[in-house]
Formats: sequence, C-alpha cells, structure tokens
Amino acid sequence: MAKKGSSRIIIHLACTECKERTYTTSKSKKNDPERLELRRYCPRCRTHRLHREVR
Repeated sequence: MAKKGSSRIIIHLACTECKERTYTTSKSKKNDPERLELRRYCPRCRTHRLHREVR
C-alpha cells in the first residue's frame, strides 16, 4: 500500500510523431519536476520513437 501523502503520480506517455498515448508510468514530482521523455516502441508507427509526458 502506498504511503500517505506520496509524491508519486501516474503519467501518460504519448508518441511525438502520431500523438497516440500508449504507455503509462509513475514518477516522483519532487525528483523529476520537468516532463519525462523516453524512447519507446510505438505500435502505430511500428518503430522506436521519442515519447513525452502529457498532462
């Protein structure tokens, strides 16, 4: 069970090319205040692309 007052939030990652939201993950607002960027596989584009956090 999560701690009370936890600073971790659930975020969605969207492909920068087709804008499809394909991944969800969690991050700490305290340690990573800026938007998260990861290279992930996009099933719509069928290739590895940069995915950015959307709000």
